[in-house]
Amino acid sequence: MINRDDMLELTRRMTPARASIDRIAGAYFDEEGYVDGTFNTHFLKLSASERAKNLELAKTVLISKTNEQLREYRIPEEKRKPGSIWQLFDGIRETGLKDDAFPDLFYELLGEKYKPGYPYACFLFHGRYDVPVKGTDKAWQGSEEVYEYLICAVSPLEGEYEPGVPERGFLYPAFKDRSTAGEYINLYEKDAGHSESVWQKLLK
Repeated sequence: MINRDDMLELTRRMTPARASIDRIAGAYFDEEGYVDGTFNTHFLKLSASERAKNLELAKTVLISKTNEQLREYRIPEEKRKPGSIWQLFDGIRETGLKDDAFPDLFYELLGEKYKPGYPYACFLFHGRYDVPVKGTDKAWQGSEEVYEYLICAVSPLEGEYEPGVPERGFLYPAFKDRSTAGEYINLYEKDAGHSESVWQKLLK
């Protein structure tokens, strides 16, 4: 189960002034799932308004209805084999989104599995959060862990290269009990009753 307080803790660090997100990349798809264009940039190079707009996309995934729209998925150890989607996610995260080869491969896989019949965008966010710890006097002290994560938001396009409210997404690895939970991923579906999501297709 996902603890909503964990998600709220992450989103409190997602403001234009002190975002824990350091890089953003994305792809724009046509209605048939083909990539129309991509981008990849340091998050702080965006204008304040662009940072705020993109942070809202990432935050939508995290502050959705916990354990309804945003669900915890345990990753079977046997699925972590060479060439798996999990190895790809680890590559994207460990390179800090700076190597285009990894996200480009993910966009290709996503376009093969997800063809909603309308243009959409997939944005990837990479971040590092210094998790603060409390001392015996309950005062916040330094951090003993850096939580490094990816957020994905998949949104319909409302105009030329303008993503709307995310319909799907994920947080990887999960943030559980205020710590990295590498054996879990949190999957987001705006329509919680969706029969088979794009994630189920990708993660099979």
